[in-house]
Amino acid sequence: MRQWLYRIEPTRPAMVAEPTEDEQRIVGEHFAYLVGLRDAGVLILAGRTQEDFTSFGITIFEAEDEASARSIAEADPAVAAGVFAMTLHPYAVAVSRDGLGG
Repeated sequence: MRQWLYRIEPTRPAMVAEPTEDEQRIVGEHFAYLVGLRDAGVLILAGRTQEDFTSFGITIFEAEDEASARSIAEADPAVAAGVFAMTLHPYAVAVSRDGLGG
């Protein structure tokens, strides 16, 4: 399995500090999606920066190839709904506490 990173950022910068009800619902679905990836053994880690108006998130996960990785990233409910813009990158964990890296 190869490792991948997808970076997300809100398409509406004020969304993090002042989300609409619809955005809150979709971000909840996004979180549940990530938990599902974790439970399936796909997700390595996910999180976001803590700024209110310049926040971005990263998700590091495993997939066989770029097409599979893109499918996983694009299936994120917040990406699919356009709440987050996404970029996908090949990735390799070099050092980690749990021994994933070299």
